[in-house]
Amino acid sequence: MTDSTGALPGLVPSPAAAAKVTRAAGYEIEEELRAAPSGSGRPVAIAGVDEVGRGAWAGPVVVCAAVTDLSPPPVLPGRGKKTVALTDSKLLTHAHREAFAEILPGWLAGHAMGASSPEEIDELGMTVALRRAAVRALESLPVQPDVVILDGKHDFLSRPWRVRCEIKADQRSVTVAAASVLAKVHRDRLMADLDGAFPGYGFADSAGYPSPVHQKALEEHGPTPHHRLSWSYLDDLPRWRHMKKHRDPLAGEGQLSLL
Repeated sequence: MTDSTGALPGLVPSPAAAAKVTRAAGYEIEEELRAAPSGSGRPVAIAGVDEVGRGAWAGPVVVCAAVTDLSPPPVLPGRGKKTVALTDSKLLTHAHREAFAEILPGWLAGHAMGASSPEEIDELGMTVALRRAAVRALESLPVQPDVVILDGKHDFLSRPWRVRCEIKADQRSVTVAAASVLAKVHRDRLMADLDGAFPGYGFADSAGYPSPVHQKALEEHGPTPHHRLSWSYLDDLPRWRHMKKHRDPLAGEGQLSLL
């Protein structure tokens, strides 16, 4: 969990809250944060942040920052009289993610995307690249948030942002769930666009993750300009191992070599 020193009240979740997971995202976390005084005389502005692409072998890591007005979130028609609620993008079908991605921008009070390229990931490492992508998204919002809800237990954002980390936040927070869906759809579309330029890697289906089709293409044709060349998958490809980039952990940012 994040260090709460000097932070807004409510930044550290209770153990009971962290253990409570529901399929349909709600406003429990946002309401707890907004109940704390902001010191500015106005309601606390909250952004939900989620990322996608961290574990992929190719393509950027993408972060979405989303802000709601705490109004009831949109739902989709389901089977019979049932509806499909907004939640973690991984729990939604492709069709439902696409449908939510069409209506969420008009419903949200604001949202923005940020990304870090494979080159940045190679040069800086994933943690720094992820932070850069998140900052790009947050700084592009129409209103700067007082506090950020991050999905997971690790604060990759840190100061000067005030952060509340929440495990399964994409299932418990409407704001983070919206960011989760928009980030996923945005990156999937980026990777599908690459599929035409680099056929055979299965980017439209795997989004750059290590599917069998992707692995076979790497063995036969090697990495594309969109692959992360500092990652260990190259160690298992003797024909292309010479392309591996190595980052010197003692040399600071941007120090890469081909060994």
